Amino acid sequence: MPRLRLAFLGTPDFAVPVLAAMIEAGHEIACVYAQPPRPAGRGQKERPSAVQAFAEERGLAVRTPRSLKGEAEQEAFATLRLDAAVTAAYGLILPKRVLDAPRLGCVNVHASLLPRWRGAAPIQRAIMAGDRETGITIMRVDEGLDTGPILLAEAVPITCETTAASLHDTLSRLGADLAVRALADLDVGRLTPVPQPEEGVTYAAKLERGEGRIDWAAPALHIKRVLRALNPWPGVWFDYEGHRIKVLAAEIARTGTGTTPGTVLDDRLTVACGEGALRLTWIQREGKKATDAEAFLRGYPLPAGTVLG
Repeated sequence: MPRLRLAFLGTPDFAVPVLAAMIEAGHEIACVYAQPPRPAGRGQKERPSAVQAFAEERGLAVRTPRSLKGEAEQEAFATLRLDAAVTAAYGLILPKRVLDAPRLGCVNVHASLLPRWRGAAPIQRAIMAGDRETGITIMRVDEGLDTGPILLAEAVPITCETTAASLHDTLSRLGADLAVRALADLDVGRLTPVPQPEEGVTYAAKLERGEGRIDWAAPALHIKRVLRALNPWPGVWFDYEGHRIKVLAAEIARTGTGTTPGTVLDDRLTVACGEGALRLTWIQREGKKATDAEAFLRGYPLPAGTVLG
């Protein structure tokens, strides 16, 4: 495979395997771009992103501009004299001058089968919607929001047990493999960009912390999807008597209820939903360790008839 001179643009841990694959393939990484360090942890000290930390450990040049809109940043990017740029969950808009600078353009690793789930949270939204599959799309970046032509795509199934955490890891590894293949094929003219279909466009809005609050009036199947989709962040929870209680795992209970949503139905922590019921199997009270339902109820009884917030 020819050795290409690349810039890599990514921020979270999803992007790390993609960068690692570029290095392993023998490409020259002229510069890595990541979003600036942000306050994190109890002390709110600035912490570099996963990509920045990984790149610095390997002695790569790293830039963390807050924007690429400034003339100085765009000039610095242009002077890298790149064959291509690879982006993966970078989080910043790439201006036209940046897009036009590399010889082969800018290639993005996106965690959905475009045009479904353009935007910030495609993994979680696919699970929440009950999609049976998702995948990776390698696309050429244009000035729109995930609207560029498709270079490669590959699907993966979403099962009834798939969580955002497990799907994240699967798609990250697949994206790394497909990105390496796309660069090799682009360099020798084997890839023809295909415009995205105009039909089937959906948008994956950014996740909000409040989406993790359980709405017991929703169907049990939907609540379980939300539970899988918001694992690990922001997690799902309900409030009861001033305590926030996280639900880490649950299963559909094969029972009809006909009772008020949120009502505890038995001594196994089965809870009535708007349709069906959900048995909570792994729970964590705020400030306490996570436990199974039996151990939880020994320390914090929620008898049948209790109505949860």
